[in-house]
Amino acid sequence: MGVIYILLSISIVVAIIFFIAFIYAVKNGQYDDSYTPSVRMLFEDEIIKDQKNPTVKTKKTN
Repeated sequence: MGVIYILLSISIVVAIIFFIAFIYAVKNGQYDDSYTPSVRMLFEDEIIKDQKNPTVKTKKTN
């Protein structure tokens, strides 16, 4: 029974350490996306073309 308490306390400590590491990484910009905005400008014309012609009629075959 004592082993369960030891394992439970160790798992809680490890979970708290991972949570603190996650918060630290988020605050330091680890998950900021600096690549997508530079690539998005290359495909911006295709998005604008699709918005100008939203109703594209296709031929139906029976």
